[in-house]
Amino acid sequence: MSTPAICAIGHDCYVLGDLEEMDAAADELERIGEKFGDRDFLLREIVAYLRSIRRYLDPGSPAQHWRENAKLH
Repeated sequence: MSTPAICAIGHDCYVLGDLEEMDAAADELERIGEKFGDRDFLLREIVAYLRSIRRYLDPGSPAQHWRENAKLH
């Protein structure tokens, strides 16, 4: 299985890629959740890290993919 393309959305949310990627990762994410527990309390830290490595999209941005941020900034 390939690594999901995790991406922050704005400053308080993240996604694990497109729908197909999320479906493909569902079993693995369930296994991780069972082993390590809830990660909701880390939400802001996860988003901050993703933004620091430029893997984000801001609502209203003309970018269609996080890779386009480098072209816009």
